[in-house]
Amino acid sequence: MKHLHSGKVRDLYETDDGLLLMVASDRMSAFDYILEPEIPDKGAILTQMSLWWFDQLKDVVPNHVVAPGDESRSVLCRPLKMVQVECVARGYLAGGGLNEYRADGTVSGVRLPEGLEDGSRLPEPIFTPSTKAPQGQHDEPMSYEQVVAEVGAEVAAELRRITLAVYTRGAEIARERGIILADTKIELGWDADGVLTLGDEVLTPDSSRFWPADEWKPGRSQPSFDKQFVRDWLLSPESGWDKSSGNPPPRLPDHVVERTRQRYLEAYERVTGSPFSG
Repeated sequence: MKHLHSGKVRDLYETDDGLLLMVASDRMSAFDYILEPEIPDKGAILTQMSLWWFDQLKDVVPNHVVAPGDESRSVLCRPLKMVQVECVARGYLAGGGLNEYRADGTVSGVRLPEGLEDGSRLPEPIFTPSTKAPQGQHDEPMSYEQVVAEVGAEVAAELRRITLAVYTRGAEIARERGIILADTKIELGWDADGVLTLGDEVLTPDSSRFWPADEWKPGRSQPSFDKQFVRDWLLSPESGWDKSSGNPPPRLPDHVVERTRQRYLEAYERVTGSPFSG
């Protein structure tokens, strides 16, 4: 097969009949750096979790999946012409959204009530898109008006509708399993018939924030089943890394690698209700 592209986590190949084989590696990225060492089983967990979610969402939005690949970390899919907007939905305030809110009371141009804290539940889920920056650069928040200018009013409305519908369905299912889906990012593109289609990954610990519902407490950083654990360690005194230094992050110690693997594994098993088989 022809190798087309390698991203922070996934490698993309083209088959002889024009389909794509997407392979999720065990690479871990944070703050636009690829970290070392890799997280064992991460790629397979992401792929199998995405396949499970694609099935749960098939009546919400069509997806690019043709069939699972020969390996647990790969999937055969239809090529899409990707929308050049990162589609993000938030139901809770955290991460970059929290930083924006603290600066001016808005997230991607959406005005929020005063007095919200880290982890606060929003009055309703909101669409908070961002730019799709090249690898190594930062995505920047976009207002809805900027999305309209980028893709047109009709497409912008569909991006918002689909993103919020995916978040709403995902949040409902997660809540039944004792998990809060705080936010998520999805990738959309046009298929050969011009239909907006869900691609890449969906509702994984790499693309979403998952919090244990019984430990949720606004006003602090929430315990999580996603890579926030790695981000928190990188910013801790133990790592000794200065994010603003321009230097790459340090190597992850064994205990961080193992704890991260366990969190991804628990996210998969709690959400799907099935043991991970590799």
